[in-house]
Amino acid sequence: MPDLYPLLRPLLFRLDAERAHHLTLSLLKWSASVGLNRLAFPPPPAGKQTPVTVMGLTFPNRVGLAAGLDKTGECVAALGALGFGHIEVGTVTPRPQAGNPRPRLFRLVEEEAIINRMGFNNPGVSALVANVERSRRGFHGILGINIGKNKDTPNESAADDYVQCLRAVHATADYVTVNLSSPNTPGLRDLQGATDCRSLILKLQEERQILANAQGGRRVPLALKIAPDLPAESLRELAEVFNETRLDAVIATNTTLDRTLVKGHPRAEEAGGLSGRPLTRRATETIARLRERLDPSIPIIGVGGISCVADAEEKLAAGASLVQIYSSLIFRGPKLVAELAAL
Repeated sequence: MPDLYPLLRPLLFRLDAERAHHLTLSLLKWSASVGLNRLAFPPPPAGKQTPVTVMGLTFPNRVGLAAGLDKTGECVAALGALGFGHIEVGTVTPRPQAGNPRPRLFRLVEEEAIINRMGFNNPGVSALVANVERSRRGFHGILGINIGKNKDTPNESAADDYVQCLRAVHATADYVTVNLSSPNTPGLRDLQGATDCRSLILKLQEERQILANAQGGRRVPLALKIAPDLPAESLRELAEVFNETRLDAVIATNTTLDRTLVKGHPRAEEAGGLSGRPLTRRATETIARLRERLDPSIPIIGVGGISCVADAEEKLAAGASLVQIYSSLIFRGPKLVAELAAL
């Protein structure tokens, strides 16, 4: 089937960004329910993708969908049909959360960038797990669940939210990502400080062991997602924490608050995190600096501004083992997934 996305994109881009987002997910879910996804997006031939083992898990290929697109966990198999080797859903919080007031999602079309201040809008962890258990049927890749804290939970109690989420998703997720780096929950990035981060990782690892003992020894890897805006010294300190705690993986990076990358755009001063092509170099540089300091056994998942195969290859050359996309799927469409799956 020919690539129809270039024809659909102008129609979708006439809509408000968040409305287009929900419409697209609804169409994908409908298409999957009637069996059209397999026809529209046939899986890459086995010979054109190379499985890779990361965190002790076997990924069908190196490209995944970053957290944030499917916040409710309702579209795992529908999105997986595009060719992703792994899907990360969330961010999810213990209790349902409406997120920030609309509008809160903005396209910067010429820059192939997105600014979002969604604010962890999600149905709560119990609802997400129920959604995932239904929607992942037929998806043969790896499932990650990205967890966070509720906006009204003070940082002193944040660990309780993360532990509650880990307990809820442990039996369902193939791996769990701890999100400390969204700029849209006030004070969340403060938890990236070495002391707080170490304490949280150790607490989650302790809880994971309890859960593993109760679930037949099944060990679920823990990844942690960091911001691209960390000063060099903070990144060095975090790398030491990751080495000391033997973290399973680091996801680099989340969105940036830096607006010099889109200076002059009418939307440049919108509050929120910037993602997409302007983030390419900064994310790659963060991966490279992190790789220099991390123990070789700790893998990096590279995210940020991957708009073509060359961008992904740069992330891999800088030290990433896997890559994830989000914004470029909006601007380039499903064809990009098939291209990256062949890496």
